[in-house]
Amino acid sequence: MNLLLEASPDEVFSELILTGRQIPSGLSGKALFWGERVSGIASYLAGWMAERGINVIVLDGANGFDPYMVSSFARKALVTPERLLKRIRIARAFTCFQMATLVERLAFLLLQGGESRPESFSSPVRKPYIILLGPITTFLDEDVPEREVRPLFERSLKKMEIMAGEGIPLFLLQSFVDDPFNKERGRHPEPVYSAGRVGGLKGSKRAYLMKRLLRFSNLVWKISMENEGPKLILEKGPLSPYHPEQSEESRLLGG
Repeated sequence: MNLLLEASPDEVFSELILTGRQIPSGLSGKALFWGERVSGIASYLAGWMAERGINVIVLDGANGFDPYMVSSFARKALVTPERLLKRIRIARAFTCFQMATLVERLAFLLLQGGESRPESFSSPVRKPYIILLGPITTFLDEDVPEREVRPLFERSLKKMEIMAGEGIPLFLLQSFVDDPFNKERGRHPEPVYSAGRVGGLKGSKRAYLMKRLLRFSNLVWKISMENEGPKLILEKGPLSPYHPEQSEESRLLGG
């Protein structure tokens, strides 16, 4: 499988979606994009998909989805924004409990054949694509103890794993938390994810959630803002310069 190691969002999205090569052999489709301006990238991705006739469900845990960005794709396709927005369903979560509930209800809807829109969202023939904006953001709430967060987040990951296993593509977009690949690139001296430790924070909720999200995802791109626009850099996946093999991934992530 040929994956672009560095490219623009359009090039990566085309590689993942339009070429039909999103999922490496034997793996379910769980792609993580993390770094800068993820809300804009998530909104752009939803419009990008809708303009190409793909049904999209957005679970927004960062309260950052911008439906007006879809208008640019509508103008390009010479259609009304409403026509594209009909292909996008948006559900917002403001707490980790709401996010976990949304994931569970979505899994039930898509896997048990519940009806939402007759033309499509539960159709076994035309499965929607799922965008999770800020999948760990609501779980970082300091008012919720870690002993409650961990099982709740694990339950959500299990539901998402089942959906991915049923052929429902998942696109996870998370804002910058910590960079577990810096040591491998030699940029900073602080330790990466290892044995529950990140930059000296032992067993932190933030470290745990990001580590689990990285393990959960089959493919990981870091979003970097350049003068010419956003660039996506492959950090985990086939031919990744930092994670060529699963054993290497396990070493860097402390497993």
